[in-house]
Amino acid sequence: MLAEDETDLLLFPPLRAGWSRRGEPARVWLTGRNARRVIFGAMNLRTGSRLFVPRDKGRSADYQALLGEARSAYRGWHVALLLDEDPSHTAKASLRAAEGMTLLWLPKRSPALNPMDTLWGQGKDAISASNQYATIDEQVDRFLRYVRGLSNREALHTSGVLSKRFWLRRAL
Repeated sequence: MLAEDETDLLLFPPLRAGWSRRGEPARVWLTGRNARRVIFGAMNLRTGSRLFVPRDKGRSADYQALLGEARSAYRGWHVALLLDEDPSHTAKASLRAAEGMTLLWLPKRSPALNPMDTLWGQGKDAISASNQYATIDEQVDRFLRYVRGLSNREALHTSGVLSKRFWLRRAL
């Protein structure tokens, strides 16, 4: 069983910390253009092994690239995919591309149920929050190095899968 999700990385980071003199507003400089990349990922909920596919966009063809990676990595195994109802997942072409896989749909607006969401958040806290990179590609490289650098056990722990209260614990 693989948990699938995607996350956006933006060149201008979420500002989580800053300072200014008391009573004076802090200046935050932004332009109208913010480079973006989408990272598609899937984690095996038993082993903690992970697949990542960085893309320029988050369209159905981009999600289908992750499906191809999953098919290649789990050749000969039946794959069950835990995912949300993002339009890239529910597109007709995506549903055809996932033929032979079991798709387990999460309820709408329930990111707390998807362990990949928690893993993304940890990675963004460590790499992206309040850090400005020279290019979006540099940020993507550092982000992927961080999430790939976690051991399988660390990934399962960080994402909450090893918690006694993990909602799918009995199924694993």
